[in-house]
This record gives sequence, structure tokens and C-alpha cells, in this order.
Amino acid sequence: MIAWYWQALAVGCGGAIGALLRYGISELVAFAAGKGPPWGTLAVNLLGCLVIGVVWAWLDQREQDPTQLRLFLVTGLLGSLTTFSTFSQETVTLIQSDRPGWAAAYALGSLALGLCMVLLGRGLHTAVR
Repeated sequence: MIAWYWQALAVGCGGAIGALLRYGISELVAFAAGKGPPWGTLAVNLLGCLVIGVVWAWLDQREQDPTQLRLFLVTGLLGSLTTFSTFSQETVTLIQSDRPGWAAAYALGSLALGLCMVLLGRGLHTAVR
């Protein structure tokens, strides 16, 4: 029971931080970019993909059991920072707003760039290490 409590606490604390970061970054990007596609969501998704690439590689090479740290960083912080459900909803909204071209570009661009950012994050970790 005690182990579960600490694991849940790690996820919850990471999630709170990630949610606040998501809100702040999304608002900042939306303010800077103005009206148009949901650039704030794209920005946090790409940032989250980059960071998860670095964190994933870093945790994989640790000798100590990184369970608590993985729960805090990956499940909690990055899980609430990256907003795939919001991304999906916004893509549907673009379609429903008779902007299917923007919807397709947004969806495909998010996926392609996200995959590239994960690979870049892993590469950055390797280069810095």
C-alpha cells in the first residue's frame, strides 16, 4: 500500500506541474501567434515529444530502478504536458469549421514533427552524454 501511495504521489505531482506548463506555454504561443490554427497545442506536443526522447534515453541508461522518476516525469509531467486528446479535438473542430486542409496539415504535421522530435531528443541525449 505504501509503494502505491508514493507512485500515485509521483504521478500527481508531475501531472500538476505538466498541466501548469501546458497552460502557460499554450497561452504564450497563442498570444504570440494570434488567431489561426492551434499553435499552442502543437508547441507543447512537440516540446513534450522532444523531452520524452531525452528522458526516455536517460532513464534507460540508469543503473538504479527509475520507476518513481519515470512515473513523475513520463506518466505525470509529460503525460499532462502533451495534449493529444486536445490535438484530436482541435483537428475535428477544424474539419467541422470547413477547414479540412488545415485539419489534414495540422494532424500530419503534428505526427511527423513529433516523431522527428523524439528521435532528435534521443540523439541530443547521446551527443551530450
